[in-house]
Amino acid sequence: MRDTRESRLLLVLLVAIAFALITVDIRGGEQSPLDGARQAAASAFGPVESGVARVVNPVGNAIGAVRDSGSRHNRISRLEHENEALKARLGSSDRNRSRAAELDKILKTAGTGQYGIKGAQVIAIGSAQGFSWTVTIDAGRRDGIARDMTVLNGDGLVGRVTTVGADTSTVLLAADPDFTVGTRMEKTNEIGFANGQGVRSLRVQLLNGKANIKRGDRLVTFGSSKDKPFVPGVPVGKVVRVEPSNGDLTRNLQVRPYVSFSQLDIVGVVVAPPRQDPRDTVLPPAPAKPKPTPTVTVTATPSASASPRS
Repeated sequence: MRDTRESRLLLVLLVAIAFALITVDIRGGEQSPLDGARQAAASAFGPVESGVARVVNPVGNAIGAVRDSGSRHNRISRLEHENEALKARLGSSDRNRSRAAELDKILKTAGTGQYGIKGAQVIAIGSAQGFSWTVTIDAGRRDGIARDMTVLNGDGLVGRVTTVGADTSTVLLAADPDFTVGTRMEKTNEIGFANGQGVRSLRVQLLNGKANIKRGDRLVTFGSSKDKPFVPGVPVGKVVRVEPSNGDLTRNLQVRPYVSFSQLDIVGVVVAPPRQDPRDTVLPPAPAKPKPTPTVTVTATPSASASPRS
């Protein structure tokens, strides 16, 4: 439409009519004469408005989500940190309980054998000396640790101290092939020497080739001169295989150690030997033998009232 005097007058007239209709509609309320026209317009344009709303609302929601994403991200991040902290506390609690249980076992072992011990934690595996089966503990010269001291835990013999620093020490594990310890069989007192075989069981060579040994028999340390490097009575392991003697002067055994060398954490270094040999008292109680199940045999007897046929 061209901008002429007539067009401007028409625009003014339309605006005036619009205001007049709005005034009449507001004053009429629900009885407004324009109510029918308004409802007809709503019926005609309602579906179009709904379609537009379905298209526009997701966009509006997305914009709102982007606007609120900062606060939501911060809240999620805070919850994640709190969750991780809770997991860490629970894990630490579980680990502390495990360590407390292990320390309790060590103290019971030391009390039974009358060993004076210094508790220590395994802080590293391996050492610069080239030993293949060693650990480093966080106790050293300042803690009263010296070379050739026996190391044990709640299960039995762990190894011996080989190198001592001011605050740390190196322990050669009983699983090392270069490790040797004198052993004594429970009850029979047969003497032998145990050697490490890495991940395999210990190999024990008994001095008596005719010794009567069976699977399940148990061994303890025999003890060394002046209790170094080994104090007596520390549990070593249980026999899992007796090799044929073949007439040899000695007899070889395969022994499963009590200690799990891949799960070491808390250990005890024997800084004071027992006053006397504890013998077999440090060994765990032997499992009770199952009682034989009694069998009942029922024998049918002929009735007294029954009479033989003639």
